[in-house]
Amino acid sequence: MLLINCTLVTNDVAQPVIADGALLYRNQLIEDLGPAKDLLARYPDEEKRDLGGKWLMPGMINAHTHIYSAYARGMAVSNPTRNFFEILENIWWALDRKLALEDARLNALTTMKESIRNGVTTIFDHHSSPHSARGSLFALADAGREIGIRGSYCYEVSDRDGDEIRHEEIAENVDFIRDCQSKKDDMTHGLFGMHASFTLSDQSMEEIKTAMAGIEEGYHIHVSEGIEDQYDSLHKYGKRVLQRLFDWDILGPRSLAIHCIHANGLEMDILRETDTSVVHNPMSNMGNACGTSPVVEMLRRGLRVGLGTDAYTNCMFESMKVAKILQSHSLVDPTVGFSQALALQFEGNPAICAKFFDHPLGVLKKGAYADLITVDYHPYTPLTEQNWGGHVLFGLNGGLVQDVIINGKEVMRQRELLTIDEEKLDAESRQRAAQIWPQM
Repeated sequence: MLLINCTLVTNDVAQPVIADGALLYRNQLIEDLGPAKDLLARYPDEEKRDLGGKWLMPGMINAHTHIYSAYARGMAVSNPTRNFFEILENIWWALDRKLALEDARLNALTTMKESIRNGVTTIFDHHSSPHSARGSLFALADAGREIGIRGSYCYEVSDRDGDEIRHEEIAENVDFIRDCQSKKDDMTHGLFGMHASFTLSDQSMEEIKTAMAGIEEGYHIHVSEGIEDQYDSLHKYGKRVLQRLFDWDILGPRSLAIHCIHANGLEMDILRETDTSVVHNPMSNMGNACGTSPVVEMLRRGLRVGLGTDAYTNCMFESMKVAKILQSHSLVDPTVGFSQALALQFEGNPAICAKFFDHPLGVLKKGAYADLITVDYHPYTPLTEQNWGGHVLFGLNGGLVQDVIINGKEVMRQRELLTIDEEKLDAESRQRAAQIWPQM
């Protein structure tokens, strides 16, 4: 397919913006791109689609979310949520204990379809459903294949529901990782999920490492999201969280350390030396009143830092905006935040994906995956190679996304989802949520 009559916003430093551009993709990959007149001359017989002057961009990447939280939208909370631990116990852990296997599929499809609507083509999910752990990651992956989104999935192991459930959670991670590795399907990947240091004893860490022996894969874990995580580690083990994770060999280039709000300089050095990725989730951190991740300092030290939503939203344009203003506000410095927010989405997230996926994501260039979105944006100020980031950060939102192509397959056209019956799905989800809510 040759896409024509569009402005290419590529996220490629070699050619960031191509006015009156065109892009050719075959099967899963981008084969060529450039000025439309050049591609029309090179490929006169190629099937063409006129994009009507829209922007053509790489699909957005969400480096951390929680599909299992989908039923929480509009849900009343009757128990206290005065601090971070009460939020965990009285909202998220109360909800995940009510989820059955059918909920994994429904939550996945509703989260994924809303992500696609907002231009997200790749998600990294961190799942929890302790009373239906077995089979849950496979259900998420099946939903991803059904709707057509690219994803990485893991199960968040913890001690909070007892030994037997923890054994099942560990087994689910291991079985899913092995299955993904055997299939070598670059649409679906598995990581080993862990909730956080404060919900995992040394005995559990030993069990995890034993189960993962001989399996080359990374870990996806919350790190010092609340200051209590640090207090717990110092009190029980005499070391800070990232030092503890380093000692257990959890960190590395294929591991994701989520949040790192209360990481100090030594811990940032550990992250850099182990080549571990950090994922910032600004909206969730503000909503939970946990603090602000030291993103500016992390980037200054050379860490690979990406951007997620922690399920607070399914729109990365929203997350980028808040990432900008949070750093400016927290550091009382309006000169910081802008370039960092763009770097998280357009540098950090593609770099994280490069650790797992065979071809580049988050960029329009030859050989990258054909994960593409069109945006109905016609700016009233000039668009240049130097200012495209300002247009993205302050001009775009998920509602402007019109078309989504993932892995060379069209999944949304002119805001209509093509792979699922959205009305039927929403009705099923509403019915099931109405059954869950009275149990909370």
